[in-house]
Formats: sequence, C-alpha cells, structure tokens
Amino acid sequence: MFISVIKNFGELIENTDEKFFELRKDILEILDKVLEEMNGYNIIKKSITKKDEKIFIKGRKIDLLSFKRIFLIGFGKASASMAKAMEELIDFDKGIIISTEDVKLKKARIYKGCHPLPSYDNIKATEKIIDLVKNADYDDLIFALISGGGSSLLCKPRISLESMIEVTNELMKKGCTIEELNTVRKHLSYVKGGQLAKICKAKIIGLIMSDIIGNPIEFISSGPTCEDSTTFHDAFKILKKYDVKNEEAVELIKSGIAGKIEETPKKLENVENFVIADIKMACEEAKDIAKEKGYNAKILKTDLRGEAKKIGKDLARYAKIYPRYHSILIAGGETTVKVKGKGKGGRNQEMMLSAIGEIRNEPIAMLSFGTDGIDGNSPAGGAIIDGFSYKKVEKLGLNPAKYLEENDSYSFFEKLGDAIITGYTGTNVMDIQIIGKL
Repeated sequence: MFISVIKNFGELIENTDEKFFELRKDILEILDKVLEEMNGYNIIKKSITKKDEKIFIKGRKIDLLSFKRIFLIGFGKASASMAKAMEELIDFDKGIIISTEDVKLKKARIYKGCHPLPSYDNIKATEKIIDLVKNADYDDLIFALISGGGSSLLCKPRISLESMIEVTNELMKKGCTIEELNTVRKHLSYVKGGQLAKICKAKIIGLIMSDIIGNPIEFISSGPTCEDSTTFHDAFKILKKYDVKNEEAVELIKSGIAGKIEETPKKLENVENFVIADIKMACEEAKDIAKEKGYNAKILKTDLRGEAKKIGKDLARYAKIYPRYHSILIAGGETTVKVKGKGKGGRNQEMMLSAIGEIRNEPIAMLSFGTDGIDGNSPAGGAIIDGFSYKKVEKLGLNPAKYLEENDSYSFFEKLGDAIITGYTGTNVMDIQIIGKL
C-alpha cells in the first residue's frame, strides 16, 4: 500500500484539468520517494555498516571496543530520525538530541526545540549537550548527528536571547546568505564555529546532512564540530553590510576584535566529520525515479541560488524552450527572499508564484519544495503549478503580483489549493525543483 509523506497528495493531483492529472501524480511521486530515501533514518542505514564491533563510514573503520564509553548527541531537523537508526546500530551509553521532530527514541533523550529562531528551551537543551561533552573523557567516543536547523536548535548565545533573535531575524529578512548568517551566529555563540568540539576531550565523529551548497562543513549548523575560518572582523563586516545595529551584538563583536574574547578555533585534533547526504544525492534519486517511470530525465543544477522570484521565472522559461517532450527536469539548491511584506510563505512558494504566469497554457507541471517540509514562515513545504493553474487564478480573481509584493505566497497557494503539506520530513538537504513536460 502506498503511503505518501505528502498529506494532501490526492487533492493536489486532481486540483487541475484532467490533462495534467498524470503529470502531477508523477512529479509528486518523485518528490515523495526522494523525501523517503533522504530521511535521516534511511541515510544513516545507507551510510554506516557494522560488522562485529566495528563500524564503517565511507571506507573509514572505527573499532568501538577501543573506547570506554560511547555517547550520542544530535541537533538539527533530521537529527531525531538519524538517532533512531543509530540506536539500532550501536549500543551507546547516553544520548541527547535536539530536534523539531516527534520521533520516539528508545534510549536517547530527545528535546523538542524551536526553529528558525531559538528559544529558552533550545538553550536549556544545549546546556545538557554541553554537560555531556565536557564530562566525556579522552577514551570516550561521541557521535554527533548534525543537520540543517542546528544553528537555531543548538544555541548558547554570548548575548541575550532577545538580541540573538533580533539579529537572526533581521539578517534573514534582509536576504543575507546562510554563510553570512552563520558567520555572525558563530561569533555570538559559546558552541558554534568549533567551540563545542574545543571543550571536549573525547573523540568526536560528526555525521552530517548538508543543507548548504558545496557542503562547507564549517557553515552547516554553524560548524560546532569544525574548525572555523571566519573571524570577529568578518562578523562585524556582515553586521555593517546589512545595517544591523543591535547594540549588544555589535559590542560583543567589537570585544572579540579587541581580543577580549577568544577567537573560534582554527585547528581541532579530536574530530572527524563526514557529509553523508546532500542535495546532489536528492537530485540523483529524483533522476533515477523519473527514468524508472519512463521519462527523459535531466539534472539542470544542484547549486541553484539567487532571488527566488527570478529563479522561478528562469526555470519556467527554460522548461518552455526545452526541446524534449515527456521529460523531467530537476534542480536543487537554495534561493533567497528579500522580505518586504508581512505575509506568509517561503522561497519555494514564492518561486512557483513567480512562475505561474510563465507556464500559462503550456504542457508543463512544476513544483518547488523545501526538503525539511517547512517553507519559510508557513505550514507548507512548497507548491505545485501547471499550465492550467492560471485559469484557476483568473476564476478566483487572484492577483499573483500583489501576493508577491506582500511575500504572501502561502495565502495564494492555500486559496488555489496547491500548497504541498507534509510537516517535518526528517530530512534537510535544501530545496528541490521538479519540472515535468508532457
């Protein structure tokens, strides 16, 4: 029996002209299968093998018997799903996980945190991880399960929580890159930018699901187990670039520049990090599934970046001139949105909102989806559109340009009936776009 991750799967298929039923069904099934394959549980099972008391990660052998105690920590949107698989593989002594997921674990203690902005609950849970890490000894081993969202969930700021939220929120709304945001976060934190690993005597194995283009480990979840190349000077330049004037944050960064606060570690000897999932894997999965369905399948890009509403139009225009019919085009990456309005939505829905007029009356269906299941400040993970969608827009009297201006893409697609709803998916490898052409 087919059980979809997409809660409104059936409704989405039939919310169009009959001509597009099959194409919608196929691209939604491709998305659904990708989300299943990229779930943290399945990624751990595919990435780690165990024989006797030895485990193998990307060709690296680790003898578990050479360690006195084994601990498990995790932070990020996929960390609870990852931890569930780790519990089946390894008999560890204690585990602490901070996640957004409702996953039942047998041994590890799970703390549910807030995202994308931190909370006092996040700080309290982070303090539990800090205590565990500090008390681990030289002959102990710690597995760190890291995925996107960890920057918010693993949070121990050097400034007040209120100021941390204000700075984070302001930078995100002004459209900064994730690398810029996490450079600032590292230097306002006690644990990011390799500082968590620095306070630990034990060996740390980082298992990482990447949510950043190019898999730069030092920026994924703000790199708590990775040596850091950025500085307080870099963080200050970013605050200045985006005109962030929070006094507490600015003074803290200035103190770091003056040498009153130690820089983030530039060398760590006790850590090995492994990237075990990324957007390239997700796009390859999508391509394989599309081929199995009999489509001509092509990956366009896996490092898509830029302003969401521009990229949406570009993808739609490319699909229109693409010469091969019965095709699936796939892209992945992470775009940005400059928030000027007060609506609900995110980059994936904004991308489709900008593209909806471009594919009017075209034999095309397309979707964009954030693999974590949550797009921006909305309950949807993305949206689906096709060549018939604009007729529904006209019938409902909706004005796409007005919704774009208000950054209210979720309200638009909720009214249209084409918002894709999953809830948290147990993965986070950025965004994926799937375009089908009849």
